Amino acid sequence: MTYTQRLAETNLVPSMGSVGDSYDNALAETINGLYKAEVIWRQRSWPSASAVEMATLRWVDWFNNHRLLGPIGYITPAEAENNYYATIEKLDMAA
Repeated sequence: MTYTQRLAETNLVPSMGSVGDSYDNALAETINGLYKAEVIWRQRSWPSASAVEMATLRWVDWFNNHRLLGPIGYITPAEAENNYYATIEKLDMAA
């Protein structure tokens, strides 16, 4: 599911720019900034593009599956997403 589809499903609209670009909203900008600070700028230079790709994959996995976020109840983003879809599934079954 693309970023744009998730916005449409939750009835959200982009805050600026065109739909689908990396500056859809402040959250995308925040994530880009975190990624640069926590991955890219921590190493003075990168030996290859594949080294950046592997570091990026490890960071995305950690961010989604291991990092606990206070604003969502000190759970991981993956857990929050699973909870959201489980709630929707229960509501659909009740309707």
